[in-house]
Order: sequence, then C-alpha cells, then structure tokens
Amino acid sequence: MNTLKTTFLLAALTAVFIVVGNLIGGQSGMIIALVLAGIMNFVSYWWSDKIVLMRYRAEPLSREDAPKLYSMVEDLTARASMPMPKLYLLPSESPNAFATGRNPEHAAVAVTQGLMDLMDYEEVQGVIAHELSHIRHRDTLIGTVAATLAGAVMVLANMARWGAILGGGSRDNDGGGIIGLLATAIIAPIAAMLIQMAISRSREFKADAGAAEITGNPNGLASALKKLKAAGERIPMKATQSTAHMFIYQPFLGTIGRLFSTHPPIEERVRRLIG
Repeated sequence: MNTLKTTFLLAALTAVFIVVGNLIGGQSGMIIALVLAGIMNFVSYWWSDKIVLMRYRAEPLSREDAPKLYSMVEDLTARASMPMPKLYLLPSESPNAFATGRNPEHAAVAVTQGLMDLMDYEEVQGVIAHELSHIRHRDTLIGTVAATLAGAVMVLANMARWGAILGGGSRDNDGGGIIGLLATAIIAPIAAMLIQMAISRSREFKADAGAAEITGNPNGLASALKKLKAAGERIPMKATQSTAHMFIYQPFLGTIGRLFSTHPPIEERVRRLIG
C-alpha cells in the first residue's frame, strides 16, 4: 500500500510541476518542468531521508557517543526482528523524534537533545519502539517522500507568485496568464497540505500499538506522550509545515497547522494505549 502511495505522490509532483511550468513559460516551460520533475522524483526516492536529516542539522550517533541508547535500540530491534537503524541527534531543546529511510535496511531514527534530557529509560524506549514500528510498517518512505514533495510544491507556489508579480505567463495565452499563476500560488500550498494528509492519521495509532508490542510495556510510551505534549507546548519545536508530520509529536504550527494536523490527539493515543 505504501509503495502505491509513494508512486501516486511522485506522479502528483510531476503533474503539478508540468502545470506550473506551462503557466509560467508555456510549452518551453512545460518541458523544463518535466525535466525538473524527473530529477526531483529521483532525488525524493533515493535521498529524501538525507535531505530531512540535513534540514534539522542531525548529527550521527555511534555506540561510543551514546552507549545506553545504542544498546537499547539493539535490544528493541532484536525483539522486533529488524535491522539496526542509524541513530541521529537533533540539537533542539524541544523533546521529539522521527524515523526516516526508504526501507528497514536503509533507516534512521533521530531524537532531540530535549527528549534525551527529559525522558527516563522506559519513556525513551517507548518512543524509539514507536519509530521502529513506523520503519517496520514502511511508513518512513511515504513520510519522507511527502516531506520532500510538500517542500517542492511550496517552492512552486513562490515561483508562481513571483511570476504573477513580474507578469509571467502573459506572453503565452496557452499558459493561462496572470490569473492562472495567481490560482497556482493559492492552490499549491493547499496541495502541499493534501500531500501530507495522504499519510493517514491512523498510522500513529498503529505505531503506538506496535511500540507496546515490541516493548511489552504500553505505559512507557503513554507516559512519554504526556511529557511530549506538556513540554512541546512549553518549548515549541521549530519545524516546517512540510516535515511536521514525521515527528512522533507534531510540532506547534499555529491554528492553520492544527486544521491540517496529521496526528491524532495525544489524549486519544494515551487512552488507546492504556485504556
């Protein structure tokens, strides 16, 4: 199913690029957009995980850097019969975590410094198991590709906006003119949000249940989720709209961001974990 979703998202990106290219530059713009879409599709599949890790200045962690965390993840992956993912640390005081990678053999788990400072052993264990569950269910490919595509759509929106301001598209009637460009500038950010919402909110419930199965202790993750909500409201994490869906606790994005939330309420997640 996730392979099908990824194919759909890559096709959607290609279509959006071509439409905007046509609006900005007519037939020649459409050809350039098609080439750019092909490059973006290739990059999204093979390197989207690295792009997201670079975006948050993630530093790789070795066994020597974090021996307890490394041993914990080794134990959890052995229980789940999974390959050991690469571990990364994000230099943020806000507690959070995410997983990325196109498959379990090329996966990574990133945690923030704030999470490591705030959580006890069982809570960190629950968070890591949640991310491992995403990897096991292959949610990470669709999530990481969606992050890259949503960012690309936002770039297209800015291109269309500037094209309208500078009079782009007015020389080619087939391009739709300034009205078409303005429409694209308005629609493209909505398309980015829809790309994110293609990731079902139910995946968080499944990952929570998977974490409880791996650890045998739903209370650890339930306690971690409560702390994540309290600390996340007190110390908001700086995140982009295009990548917020990847985190175990969605960073604060304001009223509009909440309308397009990809995460179910923490209270409901805790209730499902411990009743």
